[in-house]
Amino acid sequence: MVERTLVLLKPDTVQRGLAGRVIARLEDRGLKIVGIKMVHMDLALANRLYAEHVNKPFFAGLSEFMMSRPIIAIAVEGKDATALVRATMGATDPQKAAPGTVRGDFGTDIGRNLIHGSDSPEAAQRELGILFGAGETFDYDRESDRWINES
Repeated sequence: MVERTLVLLKPDTVQRGLAGRVIARLEDRGLKIVGIKMVHMDLALANRLYAEHVNKPFFAGLSEFMMSRPIIAIAVEGKDATALVRATMGATDPQKAAPGTVRGDFGTDIGRNLIHGSDSPEAAQRELGILFGAGETFDYDRESDRWINES
């Protein structure tokens, strides 16, 4: 099923100059970018985005890291996009992520693991609504969409 999901390129991805390489991997998997922007997260945004983690011990460090530098928010679309992004990202802990995944190839630490992807289509809808407002995502056709969506 064709769906949309959210990808965040975290501050370490931006700082290390890996954004283009990560975006290329997503596009190489057949995902279509339907929205993209650079964001400087504040605490209110962190609280909304990571609402289920606010009372967990790691939230302070996570939010501090996510607010430390700009991030890149990307809305992608494709067949089973959420699962495809998750597979492309690799395990949360880069030390356990498979080679060929973003985290397996570029990750260095579980706290600096480069990329966030929605964990379900329902979470994707919620998260996309937080990061992208009306008119910030686009519907358009690509020639390659015909054969990707037919398979």
